[in-house]
Amino acid sequence: MAIDYLAFFEQRAEVCGGEWVIIGTRVTVRTLLASLAEGATVAEILADFPTLTEPAVRAVIAFAAASAEEDLPVPPVPQPA
Repeated sequence: MAIDYLAFFEQRAEVCGGEWVIIGTRVTVRTLLASLAEGATVAEILADFPTLTEPAVRAVIAFAAASAEEDLPVPPVPQPA
């Protein structure tokens, strides 16, 4: 089941300079992606940002996966001879 990650994000000029944030917070998607890249677990992120929910963090992960799928060149799958 795909996660509708955009249901968790908002972008407003008056919040964090217009960066994408988790709805109702000032926690940017970029901050969460950086935490994940540094090896933080979902549990650690939730402890660091108590205004977040697990589904919101999972939405950030889904967003990253979808972005990678769209942006990265994927070589064709080799066909058996």
